[in-house]
Amino acid sequence: MKLQGIEMVIGKVNKTPKMALQVALALVLLTIIPLFLKNTSKTPTPFEVKNSEHEEEDGTKADVPTESGSLKCDLFTGEWVPNPEAPYYTNTTCWAIHEHQNCFKYGRPDSEFIKWRWKPEGCELPIFNPFQFLEIVKGKSLAFVGDSVGRNQMQSLICLLSRVEYPIDVSYTKDEKFKRWFYTSYNFTLATFWTPFLVKAKQDDPNGPSGTGIFGLYLDELDESWATQIDEFDYLLISVGHWFFRSLMYYQNHRLIGCRFCQLPNVTDYSIAYGYQRSFHTAFKAILGRENFKGITYLRTFAPSHFEGGEWNKGGNCLRRKPFRSNEATLEGVNLDLYIAQVEEFRVAEREGRKKGLKFRLIDATQAMLLRPDGHPSRYGHWPHENVTLYNDCVHWCLPGPIDTWNDFLLEMLKTEGVRSKQEKLLFSSQAKMK
Repeated sequence: MKLQGIEMVIGKVNKTPKMALQVALALVLLTIIPLFLKNTSKTPTPFEVKNSEHEEEDGTKADVPTESGSLKCDLFTGEWVPNPEAPYYTNTTCWAIHEHQNCFKYGRPDSEFIKWRWKPEGCELPIFNPFQFLEIVKGKSLAFVGDSVGRNQMQSLICLLSRVEYPIDVSYTKDEKFKRWFYTSYNFTLATFWTPFLVKAKQDDPNGPSGTGIFGLYLDELDESWATQIDEFDYLLISVGHWFFRSLMYYQNHRLIGCRFCQLPNVTDYSIAYGYQRSFHTAFKAILGRENFKGITYLRTFAPSHFEGGEWNKGGNCLRRKPFRSNEATLEGVNLDLYIAQVEEFRVAEREGRKKGLKFRLIDATQAMLLRPDGHPSRYGHWPHENVTLYNDCVHWCLPGPIDTWNDFLLEMLKTEGVRSKQEKLLFSSQAKMK
């Protein structure tokens, strides 16, 4: 009996910790599972979107190199830090600056906005080296395809290269919207193609609800003024955005399907992102369909405007004199919608291009430019007495200024293209063998 009693006591002692452990584990699981579900269902940030879309058609995800050619460094996430050595040209040394971006000519009193450089997290972005750039593109050609902000970047590039050489004008037309420049010492051609919507467009009404006209956009028809000219180019740099804020009529299959802020009866009102995404879809599809185009296509993402105190035509202005820190500004609303729309279409084109041996690259400038409310001309893009449509310009960028960094991005990506291409080739060939 004593032995049996001892056995019963021992049995109780052994079972109690086991039961306690099971209860504890159950409580832990009940705590962790809701947290896990909450985290996995949260809305992704825009900068997670650009990396989360590397997904193949079978659902597998590719750990592709970043745009710097490295698996570890993201060029486009970082902060603006002081750069006392800037600028690297001035409005008196470079003739290529457009009048409306020549801020110092028109009396901008401060110069601190040109004394910053972009510092990515975990790596460095070298300052633009014009000699290195021209050596890389020797014997090649680059076309800027898009609106006046894209032309803004091309003019920045000409100014940055002016320390080495100025190009000669070899344009086929006198139209300033379609320019070609040639660097004779390097056999390098630079061109710009004006196409603010990428797709076919016409002005339906010169006024419209916003006073800037109503434009008809044919979302499934390409703007032939640029699309038929790209075969000869080694690099395309595409960027559009701000014209989509106008009143727009959307056409598909030659039929009106809706509009954006047209205020017309019995016409469905679509979001600005709808027309934006469809335009990119058509443009990328056309590039992929060009049999003789073998170049690299760069998408420079949308650069938000910085109107404060009102809209562009209702007293809005941009008077800040230094950059935001990354925790002081958030991409949201329509700017976020546009960003996501174009990155989604870019990822589709990137995946399809891989099948055809065509390369698509992302210059993800949105975060960097969101932080630069100080870089716009404001009222310093014209004389005070001039009657201009955009009196306070918070859309374009002063030169010299923040968008010189876009060409820092471009050069770094050109430098690392060989490494990136090799990494991608090894990555996707190994994935193909595993399937």
